Amino acid sequence: MAVDVLLGLQWGDEGKGKIVDVIAPRYKVIARFQGGPNAGHTLEFDGIKHVLHTIPSGVFHDDKINIIGNGVVIDPIVFTKEIKGLHTIGVDVHARIVISRKAHLILPSHRLLDQGIGSCQGQK
Repeated sequence: MAVDVLLGLQWGDEGKGKIVDVIAPRYKVIARFQGGPNAGHTLEFDGIKHVLHTIPSGVFHDDKINIIGNGVVIDPIVFTKEIKGLHTIGVDVHARIVISRKAHLILPSHRLLDQGIGSCQGQK
């Protein structure tokens, strides 16, 4: 089985999501293998803009399996909003997405650490 990989070698904004959407009809599986919810793929269909942060952009193709792989960092809050948004436009997310058991989660404790709460900085 042949595999093609699309890599962005800049800092994002190269249009990877748009390219994946264009070439997706040639593939059975679309996989995201790294990154977190700070990423974003913006696609436009029928004048409606869709922004994905975690879910691979192949999700708009009903005959594709979309994998969220080991190296992806999932924010459950962002992910849930993304799923709800897709459901409102009729995308059957549950039938099209597989999530690796080794994907990473952003937990509330991570948010606290990012804010500096609970750290030892400044304490004597």
